[in-house]
Amino acid sequence: MISLHLFLVAIFISTTYSVEVNPKIFINNVECLVDLSTQLVKGECRISLENNDDKPVNYVLYAFEPSIKSHVSFVSVHQVFESNRLSLNVKPVIQPGHEDKQFYQIDFNASRPLKSKSRIPLVVEYILTNALYPHPEEITQKDRQLMMFYGNAYFYSPYNSLKSSVKFQTGTRRIEDYTNFNPVSLSSGDIIYGPYGSLEPFAYSQISIHYDNNSPFLKVTKLTRTIELSHWGNVAVTEVIDLIHHGAKLKGSFSRYDYQRETNSGLSSVKSFKMYLPASATSVYYRDVIGNISTSNQRTLLDSVELDIRPRFPLFGGWKTHYTIGYNVPAYEYLFNSGEDYLLKMRLIDHLYDNMIIEDMTVRIILPEGSVDLDLKTNNAIVRLPDDLHFTYLDTIGRPMIQLKMSNVVESHISDFELKYKFPKAFMFHEPLIVIVAIYILFLTVIIWVRLDFSIAKDGHSETRQRISGIMSAIMHHIDRRSSIFSSWDESLNKLKHSKDIGAYNTAVKQIQADYKNESTSINELATKLKTESVELTEKLNEIQKIEKNLKELFGQTQSLYTDKLITGKVGRNQFVDLDNGLKRKKDECQEKINQLLKSLN
Repeated sequence: MISLHLFLVAIFISTTYSVEVNPKIFINNVECLVDLSTQLVKGECRISLENNDDKPVNYVLYAFEPSIKSHVSFVSVHQVFESNRLSLNVKPVIQPGHEDKQFYQIDFNASRPLKSKSRIPLVVEYILTNALYPHPEEITQKDRQLMMFYGNAYFYSPYNSLKSSVKFQTGTRRIEDYTNFNPVSLSSGDIIYGPYGSLEPFAYSQISIHYDNNSPFLKVTKLTRTIELSHWGNVAVTEVIDLIHHGAKLKGSFSRYDYQRETNSGLSSVKSFKMYLPASATSVYYRDVIGNISTSNQRTLLDSVELDIRPRFPLFGGWKTHYTIGYNVPAYEYLFNSGEDYLLKMRLIDHLYDNMIIEDMTVRIILPEGSVDLDLKTNNAIVRLPDDLHFTYLDTIGRPMIQLKMSNVVESHISDFELKYKFPKAFMFHEPLIVIVAIYILFLTVIIWVRLDFSIAKDGHSETRQRISGIMSAIMHHIDRRSSIFSSWDESLNKLKHSKDIGAYNTAVKQIQADYKNESTSINELATKLKTESVELTEKLNEIQKIEKNLKELFGQTQSLYTDKLITGKVGRNQFVDLDNGLKRKKDECQEKINQLLKSLN
């Protein structure tokens, strides 16, 4: 962030000009109105200028104090004549010997200069950001938010002033303190300094105003806006936003119970705010890292789409949130063309919320693949980063991407940009042809693979081996399943030996017998198929079946030993152990023989 700020400052200095103050220009009267009721400081100065020179003047200068130089975000000037307003060009300049101050050069219309010995009325409007300071810096959930503003009691100008006054509107009657610098008056929350008589250039007397301000103090610390244009009729806009409440920080813990129950709890917090999108916006979504935020509401108005943004939690001082807004608009409303020449004209930034502040903004404009000769025009001072390429679905050479940087952005900076470029008509069919060729190659490959036989001669033995391999794989699978059934039977017998619960055992054995029968039936069916393919393997399988049958009989004898003799007490302990061990040894011998035969089948 610091490096970007220094870079923007360097660009700003490199684009300013050095001018001098004309001492023969003076101000007859000036009335300034400074609005302090929101997080922005909005000023409007009505100035009556007089040219005492012998020749017409093509420009005048407007200055800001060194203390607020870094806070100036927006300046506009209008020339008033016959109840009409003519917008004048304003640009930052450097005044030799006053590098600590911020100067703006106001250029008059060539047909309406400031003539010799004549007067002209001007209206200067400006916006300051981050010029209000929370005092105290931390408050509890129930406290009111107090702000401190440091300003100038005089009108700050490089020219002599004959009469001036400055009025500060706080928007509240709760004013804790203000500098008593005569003449000063307080009325319904408005503090008026002046009128003052003759003032020298750069007259300055610091004043402070400490007052109640519970308006939303929201600031976007980082905004990434992506505008992706498609010649197939759509413009997709995505905005990734990092938002912070930069008012007085919350001291102590947050109580949602008090917040919902008491009306004076969290006066400075922000529950929701409204964002305005183009009237044709569709498919609007609002989500964060968790997912879609369903508490948001959308309302379609005559000239816009109103989106009620409601974060998952109220924002107190120092609290942050991160979210993404996206929507689509039809391309025909913003894209114009004549042959292969195209013009994209749309907003550089949307209205995020009332009295918005954007600390750092990056705008990426992605054009269709094949666009060339890019020419961008904007009304704002921007930093254009090196162009890049953006790759997405079906792209081959990449889509041209223009990247722009702006800082200290407010609502007054909302304006249209114009982007001219050339796009060959042939590229309209670039992506459809890629899809068609890909599908054609896929089907052609399948046809060649399935329909053509690349073998020199048919190999009957190979086909037989494949059939035998398939049958044996299935047989081995069922034999493994049958072995697991014997293991389950063995576990049931062990449980019976310890619990003596003959009912639970009979239930388990019933299922075991059914599973055994199913597996044996499947093996017999596969053995019938195997007999037609390999007599040798069939004989080995029959031998396995015989041993498997003996193994089942041994399990039956073990079952009889447990149920008929052990549980009924017809056999002694030592005799039972001898009989049980004998049966177990025979079962192990059968299992070993089966394993040996299975190895020979592989």
